[in-house]
Amino acid sequence: MQFTYIHVGWEGSTADSHVLMKSALTRRDKLYVSEDARYANLPGFLAPYRGTRYHLQEFGDNIPTDERELFNRRHSSLQNTIERIFGALKAHFKILKDVPPFDFDVQVNIVFVCCILHNYISIKDYMDLFEDEEDDSSDDSSGEHCEDNNEIENEDSDSGDDVEDDVDTQRNTQREFVILFVRASYFRNVLAVQMWQNY
Repeated sequence: MQFTYIHVGWEGSTADSHVLMKSALTRRDKLYVSEDARYANLPGFLAPYRGTRYHLQEFGDNIPTDERELFNRRHSSLQNTIERIFGALKAHFKILKDVPPFDFDVQVNIVFVCCILHNYISIKDYMDLFEDEEDDSSDDSSGEHCEDNNEIENEDSDSGDDVEDDVDTQRNTQREFVILFVRASYFRNVLAVQMWQNY
């Protein structure tokens, strides 16, 4: 397990959704998978199906019964792998758990270097990074900073024309979002059907 994309430099208090929208989704050459269903499908971003079994524990020894369950099971498996790699990273580089009070730029570089060292060590096979892995589920902060920012701030508009322009802009943005969501959902459905046919 290796990191294939590292984007560091955001404050810990920044909402996960904001970081995702500002960094990962701007890269059009990769497919990004969400960590849970709180995000919508967008290009380069696939969320699991809602209202369908998702967590591996929910499946037990049962096999998926349709393409949605198969997609969610594989999505969940991938999410577990992502959590494992971060758990291994924090277990082997203790500085990531309690970062000393360095300047922010130094802290960013620490995270970046630890990820690079992790990849280098796993390529060179100097040690098994995944033996005796600590359970860091108590340190998991996913979801703590999730925000839903659907408001449009309009501080500078004093005239009615500005308000009308902002309303039109909001409507166009909402239409564009719906189109992107529909396209991404269609792609997810096609992918799920292909998975099911090859299962």
